[in-house]
Amino acid sequence: MKSQKIQFAFFLFISILFASFSAFAQQTSNPACDAPTRVTLLHVNDVYQFVPVEGGARGGLARLLTLKKQAVKENPNTLFLMGGDTISPSVESITYKGSQMIDAWNMVGLDYAVLGNHEFDFGPDILRQRMSESKFVWLGANVLDKTTGKTFADTPPFVIREMGGVKIGIIGLVLPETQTTSKPGANVQLTGFCETAKRIVPEIRKQGANVVVGLTHLSMAEDKELAKCAEFDLILGGHEHTLLQSSSNGTPIFKMTADAREMGKFNLNISRQTGKLESLDWEIIPVNQSIADAPEFAAITDKYKDLITKLSVKVGETGVRLNALSADNRQRETNVGNLVGDVFRAAMGADAALVNGGSIRADLNFEPGVLTERDVLSILPFGNEVVKIEVSAVTLRQALEHGVARAAEDNEPGRFPQVSGIRYAFDASRPAGSRIIEISVNGKPLEREKTYTLALTKYVQEGGDGYEVFKNAKILTAPGQARKDNEILRAAIAASKTPIAPQVDGRIRRLDTKKGDSTLNCPTVK
Repeated sequence: MKSQKIQFAFFLFISILFASFSAFAQQTSNPACDAPTRVTLLHVNDVYQFVPVEGGARGGLARLLTLKKQAVKENPNTLFLMGGDTISPSVESITYKGSQMIDAWNMVGLDYAVLGNHEFDFGPDILRQRMSESKFVWLGANVLDKTTGKTFADTPPFVIREMGGVKIGIIGLVLPETQTTSKPGANVQLTGFCETAKRIVPEIRKQGANVVVGLTHLSMAEDKELAKCAEFDLILGGHEHTLLQSSSNGTPIFKMTADAREMGKFNLNISRQTGKLESLDWEIIPVNQSIADAPEFAAITDKYKDLITKLSVKVGETGVRLNALSADNRQRETNVGNLVGDVFRAAMGADAALVNGGSIRADLNFEPGVLTERDVLSILPFGNEVVKIEVSAVTLRQALEHGVARAAEDNEPGRFPQVSGIRYAFDASRPAGSRIIEISVNGKPLEREKTYTLALTKYVQEGGDGYEVFKNAKILTAPGQARKDNEILRAAIAASKTPIAPQVDGRIRRLDTKKGDSTLNCPTVK
């Protein structure tokens, strides 16, 4: 009997122990505890206007606000990021110097933005003012103030956000050529993005970030280089105005098309146990008329409605499709490039004209029909003055060589020369500086001992986009007599008694075949 009691007590003990272990096991293997933490990142880049583009078919920040609210409802652990370039250039920024975009982003509830090269178009003081008006945080780890040695306007070198028990580190990096392509001022210095990342990313990891995201405004080639400089989990970039995806050193890289034509949505699945990024899911969401405007955004539209109405006034008509796509105007002859060059040359009475392709900003095709004030200003929004200068044949050749010096790169630079009165052929497979194969001016081969008159903007004449060869040229336009580029274009379109019809006529010929790379167009998922 005593033996049976002992056996029963032992059995009871084992049963209790097993039950306790089972309960503990169930608790520790709770699917809710094992599931990774999901952090959602929303991303757009190069957004220059808050109203929809392409006749209202694509983009629009009122639609972005609707998408953002939906994303936050699905996952409270959501951040909205912007990959630079929003303060300039745009039609509205001619008047408001970017304040309208800050108002719009504040309404959307943007969390973080990296400085883009065009943030500096109005100079550092205006940028500081726009940044002070922002309810979101600007980033730019490699943008320094020479007077203080710190980051420009005391932007944080990086941020770490804790969400759902995990930490997301974000660093902003800007392309160094901003030093010469925009107007950062003498006291602003842009340092190398790679050395900056090498120094800062380990510190972000040291401070406990589970995931490090590069929010960049660099070329794709530079983003790929960046991925090899430091340990990134994801790079979300901008600058190209093209929907791109790529990877480098195991790091995925994404860019959206300009003006919020789509929004990237990235779900980071981070292990609760290890703190490591387990997987990344993404979709590219078209921002189109199927997405309703968020009603609260009407306050922004109402604030700027007078200008919006003024911009809808008819200037003239086009009888052909006008190619104002940024990528095309930065690498080949276009009918809009020819149009702008021709009207510059005619207005200034010059032998020829040279237009930096990056100054043509609309980044869309204008279909045949009415051209409005907005259309004209969107093609040439900077309002640069046009002047006539005298140049030697040697200087003209040097300028064209400079214009095509980076034509073999993935990132088409704004320096690419659209021309009028000039015909040239180049071979980008040859070394930079020896790519121009032939040049003629007004039907005659370039004469080495001759001088020519050239129409161009003051921006280019003063060395913009690296055109240093024009800095010492003799200016033939009298002080105070220069006209703005968009005024010249508007007057020419308005004066035409028939719809304008500029053509591509072979004035620019590329003799090599442009090589592709591993960068692919993103598939649309939705």
